[in-house]
Amino acid sequence: MLISSSSISASMTSPFPLLRLPGVVLCEIFKSLNIGEKIQLSLCSKKVSIQINNARMYSQKVIVNLDCSCHEIKVYSENYKDSFEIFAHFNYGICDPNSIKVEGRTVSVISVHHGIKTFWRNHQEGFISVIRHLLKIFRCKFSINNNYCNDSYEKTISELFDLQEEFKTLTINFERAEDQHFWNQISNKLGMVENLIISSTFDSDIIPAFTSWPQKITIMNSNWVTLQTLLSCPCSSINIQKSRLENKDLDEILKNWKSGGFPNLERLEIQSRNITSFLATILGMNLEDLHGKVIQTDDGSKKAIIRSRGQCIVIKDRQEYILAIVLEVTAVWECQSVALVRPQVVQTRILREISGTTFEVEA
Repeated sequence: MLISSSSISASMTSPFPLLRLPGVVLCEIFKSLNIGEKIQLSLCSKKVSIQINNARMYSQKVIVNLDCSCHEIKVYSENYKDSFEIFAHFNYGICDPNSIKVEGRTVSVISVHHGIKTFWRNHQEGFISVIRHLLKIFRCKFSINNNYCNDSYEKTISELFDLQEEFKTLTINFERAEDQHFWNQISNKLGMVENLIISSTFDSDIIPAFTSWPQKITIMNSNWVTLQTLLSCPCSSINIQKSRLENKDLDEILKNWKSGGFPNLERLEIQSRNITSFLATILGMNLEDLHGKVIQTDDGSKKAIIRSRGQCIVIKDRQEYILAIVLEVTAVWECQSVALVRPQVVQTRILREISGTTFEVEA
């Protein structure tokens, strides 16, 4: 079924003069529609689209999940209970007299279960056009979870950064030499990202330099991360996996936190093979004593609990001790000279690597 003004009208017993309603009433009507209804209605009439655009300040916030490899867009409500899918396909001769216009371009649109398929002469151009159309209807926060970079991925991200749009999740994978150039273009715009996930191969020569930071950061293959990288990180959540950090590095990190560093930190997780329980300490304690230890900042404003768990395993006749250190931070509130600590939610992760596969076990 083609989404068009004629098909909508045909489904009604009699036409309803929607645009003759007062603007305040129209805004209330638009707010009552679900995500799919808003999108389809906006596509049926340019006048309706303009009215929805004018009422955008009243519109709901949505999460827009972009799959740049398949040119697929999923629009979710903030609680994920309402959703709608839009596919941007290459037009292999599909044509219909009731085609609609999106961002000034004539497009054939077919209704599918929980969404629509759009057909374009240039599907990357169509992908961007649909995104621009959504920005006129909703207050969007984008998530891009592709684990590899391609031209579509880079063009889409650059477009959204240029439009000053926010990202809920942005995943970047460094595999190619040209990825460094792309990183340099966006590294000063990461303040618009809530959760940044960086992945790279171990033999990658690319070392990202940060000129801005997201709210939260996860680095999957972090062999390039140094102590100085972490000390300069202002994120509220820091998750560092497969790092080369040693006991002395963690000692410096925790001392820095105690003296007032990491002012935004709520959670820190560091996993490394180089953290050892033999002839080395952290904060003057061995790992057994460190586990479950509650530490406090020098000014008494924050407390944190440390959880460490590791497992000695044999890989190719070589013993390795893989350890995860998790730091959960809570603020200390004072009331009539009595210190009150918010309930601590502690999550310990045991990371085991067997035959190249990493498993996470909740404890």
